[in-house]
Amino acid sequence: MNNSRTILFGTLIGAVTGLVAAILLTRRAEKNERETALTSGEGLKLGVLVFGLLRAIASLGDD
Repeated sequence: MNNSRTILFGTLIGAVTGLVAAILLTRRAEKNERETALTSGEGLKLGVLVFGLLRAIASLGDD
């Protein structure tokens, strides 16, 4: 039961984080009057940062 709660909680946090990110990107695109909010370079940088964050989360408790 504890694993299910952890997975559910993580899913909810991920969904809320994704929603906030989408809202911020939409506002940025509207402010700059562009169709897309991210360039390919910015997307690549963001992807590398996300993978780094996931790797850091996976290594928690590996002291």
